[in-house]
Amino acid sequence: MDPVRNPYAPGAGTPPPELAGRSELINEATVALRRTQVGRPTQSPILVGLRGVGKTVLLVKINELAEKEGFHTVSVEAHEGKTLPELLAPGLRKVLLTLSAMESAKELGRRGLRVFRSFLNTVKMKIHDVELGLTISPELGAADSGDIESDLPDLMLAIGHAAKAAKRPVALLLDELQYLTDSEFSALIMSIHKLNQNSLPVILIGAGLPQILGLAGTSKSYAERLFKFPEIGALDEKDAINAIVNPARDEGVSFEKAAVHQILNLTERYPYFLQQWAHEAWNVAQGSQIRAKDVVEAHNNAIAVLDEGFFKVRFDRCTPSERKYMRALAELGSGIQRSGDIAHLLKVKTTSVAPTRSSLIKKGMIYSPSHGDTAFTVPLFDQYMKRAIPKSEFDRR
Repeated sequence: MDPVRNPYAPGAGTPPPELAGRSELINEATVALRRTQVGRPTQSPILVGLRGVGKTVLLVKINELAEKEGFHTVSVEAHEGKTLPELLAPGLRKVLLTLSAMESAKELGRRGLRVFRSFLNTVKMKIHDVELGLTISPELGAADSGDIESDLPDLMLAIGHAAKAAKRPVALLLDELQYLTDSEFSALIMSIHKLNQNSLPVILIGAGLPQILGLAGTSKSYAERLFKFPEIGALDEKDAINAIVNPARDEGVSFEKAAVHQILNLTERYPYFLQQWAHEAWNVAQGSQIRAKDVVEAHNNAIAVLDEGFFKVRFDRCTPSERKYMRALAELGSGIQRSGDIAHLLKVKTTSVAPTRSSLIKKGMIYSPSHGDTAFTVPLFDQYMKRAIPKSEFDRR
C-alpha cells in the first residue's frame, strides 16, 4: 500500500495515531495540573516503565495539556552527559524572563532572576555550554550555598512566588529521571515538598525506568506522599488491538483477524513494537486488507529496523564485558533472572561481576526488580542479544 498514507509512527517519543489504553493516566495528569493551577497540593505522576512502553509519548501529551491550561512548561530529558542544573537552566531562564515582564509579577519575577543568578554562580563551572546572557546581580544569601539540596528549593520557591503573582503556573516535565544523581533527585523532591507547603503553582511530572522507585525511596521518605508512581507496561489485548486496527480503519484499510493476533504475539503488546510491526505490514500489503501472510513477510523488515536502530544504539554503548553479561542474561531466558545464575553461567563469582552489573544499571540497560534479581529494561532485548552474539560465539567465551 501507499507508504505516504501509512498511519503508524514507530520512533522514540513519536506520538502514535491512536494513544490506546492511557486515558486514565491522562485524566490523572489533567487533574494534577488543574489542582496545581488553583494552588492545591497534589500527588503528581512519575511514570515508571521499561523502554518502548510510551512514557515519553505520554509526557509529550501532558506537556500539550499543560500548555492548553495556561502553564509555562519546561521539558527536558536527563542523560549521562549533563547535570540537573545544566538541563534546567535554559528553560527556567525563559520562564523567569517572561514572568518578570508581566506587570503583576514584575518585582517577584526580577527577584527570581536574581536568585537564578545566584544559583548559576554556584554551578558556573558546569554551565559551560549554555549561553544564558544574564547581567542581573545575584540575590545574596539565596540559592548560593553550593549545596543543590538547599539551593534548588530556594530557586523553585522564587519561581513559585512569581508564578503565583502572575497567575501563570509552571510545569516541569523531566524524562529519563534514572540518570539523575541521588543528590539531584533529592533536591527535586525537596523542591516540590516546599512548593506544596507554600501552595505555589509549580508541578513536576516525570518519567523513568523502574530503578527510579529505589532512587525515590532512598532520597526522601516523603517522596511517596508527593508523587504517584504509575507503572506503564504493555497494553492489554483490547487496547493493543485498537492501536493496530483503528488507524488503518481511518484510512479505509482492514486487518485480517489472524494478522492482528500475529502482531500481538510478536510484539508482546508493547506500544513501540506494535507501531513498528503494523508499519512494516502496511508497507508490504497489497489491496485494502492486511493479511497474516503480510505480517510474516514484514517480520524480517521489522526486526532489521529495530536491530539497526532501537536495539543497536543501546548495544553499542556497552563494553565487551557488559555485552557478555547481557548475553548471559539473555541465555537464561526472558523475564527476571537471579544475578547468581548469570554469574554461574559466566563461570565467575557474583561479586566479580557486580561492577559490570552496576554499570549496566547506570546505563539504563538492566534493572533490579528486587534484591538479587536482574532484568532487561528493553523488552525483547534478550532476543536481540541472541542475534547479536550467536550461541556458538557465546560458548567460545
